[in-house]
Amino acid sequence: MFETLVVQPIFNLLALIYAVVPGHDFGVAVIIFTVIIRALLWPLLKKQLHQTRLMRELQPEIKKIKQKTKGDKQKEAQLLMELYKEKGINPFGSIGLLLVQLPILIGLFQGLRRLAENKQTIIDLSYGWVQNVGWMESVSADISNFNETLFGAVDLTRSGFGETGTYWPVIFIALLAAVLQFVQSRQLMPKSDDARSLRQILKDESRGKRADQAEINAAVGRNMRFFFPALTFVFASSVPGALGLYWAAGSLVGYLQQRTVLRHDVEEMEGMTKKAKGKTGRKNRKGKGES
Repeated sequence: MFETLVVQPIFNLLALIYAVVPGHDFGVAVIIFTVIIRALLWPLLKKQLHQTRLMRELQPEIKKIKQKTKGDKQKEAQLLMELYKEKGINPFGSIGLLLVQLPILIGLFQGLRRLAENKQTIIDLSYGWVQNVGWMESVSADISNFNETLFGAVDLTRSGFGETGTYWPVIFIALLAAVLQFVQSRQLMPKSDDARSLRQILKDESRGKRADQAEINAAVGRNMRFFFPALTFVFASSVPGALGLYWAAGSLVGYLQQRTVLRHDVEEMEGMTKKAKGKTGRKNRKGKGES
């Protein structure tokens, strides 16, 4: 059922793009496929980014609630939920995007793994009508016509570390994916010059200076900026290069999408501030006139 509902539709979209893209370059098809997927996920991503920004803005109020409740977790949870409801925040909003992206990644991985083992998979997994579109007709007639490379130079069916040894082009793609993910995650991290590292927090804890849970979570989040890119590099190095290329292209597009949303939010907030100041100024002038 998973293959019918997830693997085949995803793989056929990729095959269709490959069939019609000029030059019939599989790597270019993967990049275009990634852009399309990210575009389809844009509404979910945009909502998640708004939620992330709002959560950052609420940190001072959340800290006040924690100080007010003094360790009463039930009261703290109640006040936090009331705050989230008042501000229109869903603390579990990011799970939706993850639940959509995970099947896509798994489905693409399964299809590409089979393609790496046997080129005939590009035909076997394709729908009948896809096999008759554009260049796919030539591939169906002779599988040697299938170009599994990026720009004719990088074999995307090979992994960075495999039975045939180290394949450096895919290692480079994996490194690029890790770097781009780091840049993308760093973009969302709040900037704070006086923030303590997790090591410093633990050191202060041993001296009897207790840290706020929010500060601990923030420190752990900053450490995760390095952990997940490292994990991405290891993963992308051990799977077919096409999957690493998908990850790298997705991180780059994600970075650009985040930049667009965050810039729009800043402009919107600045506009609201100017509008509020304008109203205050008019009220002050009106008050002076009446006096």
